[in-house]
Amino acid sequence: MGMQVVVLAGGFGSRLRPWTYTLPKPLLPLLDRTLVEQVVSGVPSELIDEVIIAAGYKVDDLRDYFASCELDYDVKIVPEDEPMGTGGALKNCMDHLSGTFACFNGDVVSSLDFSSMLRQHKSMKCLGTLALWEVADPTRFGIVGIDEDRLVTRFKEKPAPEEVFSNLINAGSYILEEDVFELMPDGRSSLERELFPVLAEQGALGGMPFEGYFIDAGTPESWKSAVKAAIVHGRHDAGLVDSSSWFADSRAIDCTRKGHNMFAKGSDVADSATIHDCTLLAQSRVADGSSLQDCLLGMAAKVGRDCQLRGVIIDHEAEVPDETVQTGGVFPQVE
Repeated sequence: MGMQVVVLAGGFGSRLRPWTYTLPKPLLPLLDRTLVEQVVSGVPSELIDEVIIAAGYKVDDLRDYFASCELDYDVKIVPEDEPMGTGGALKNCMDHLSGTFACFNGDVVSSLDFSSMLRQHKSMKCLGTLALWEVADPTRFGIVGIDEDRLVTRFKEKPAPEEVFSNLINAGSYILEEDVFELMPDGRSSLERELFPVLAEQGALGGMPFEGYFIDAGTPESWKSAVKAAIVHGRHDAGLVDSSSWFADSRAIDCTRKGHNMFAKGSDVADSATIHDCTLLAQSRVADGSSLQDCLLGMAAKVGRDCQLRGVIIDHEAEVPDETVQTGGVFPQVE
């Protein structure tokens, strides 16, 4: 029997601007899938009945995309008229949800074994189960303490160093029962601050640590990590991998390649160019002698000859002049 999957995708994608000015972050292509499809692909397809996207930005673009593509599951877009936080966004979907459902933050690309998490959730009969990830420095996250039976005993969001009691953090992936809505306030709220601590106090919240990889793909640096993980772990249905780079097209790109690169459909790079840990979206171009490292090239972007670019996000359809040298930031640069 399948279940519903909610993806919390209400943000503006501001950390990936200028890409997200024209294309909402859930629809950014990560290999041959959109980011939101990569998030959902962590759940075995036979377990999914319906995907509900809690969206707050470019909602019509999302509707148009999912109306035109064929997937193994139905997709429903539930818009937020104003930012409502993670709790408010989820509660806004309440009328469309029943029984046991999954919920993911919209940036999460991970190795979570969802089937094992579901088995634990059902065996513990909790109202909620959190996926947990171990980090060296947990002060930027919500930390979670669990007992030997994997019951969450403590929960604290972004602790000060002296308040750290665990190196396990909330990994943005949950299994919940519809009864949690009775514990959630109306309006804007936070799952992390207002629901999970209440569930923990009631002894109704489980936690499942997992290993492998966990990426919040919402920044340029973590986007690069997500591309690498998707290549290394085969998170694609089409295209081919050659020397750690993924190509949407079968035609050869004979430039010097280093690290893990994504070459989307129609992207073209001169043989004398060097591409190192970059993402090239559809129809992008790089001319002779240019060297790009840790760059994100938007759709139909063009990089001229003999450019030296490091850590730059290049807007869709932008044209970088010959011999441009830039480290960091965006192109075109904002005045």
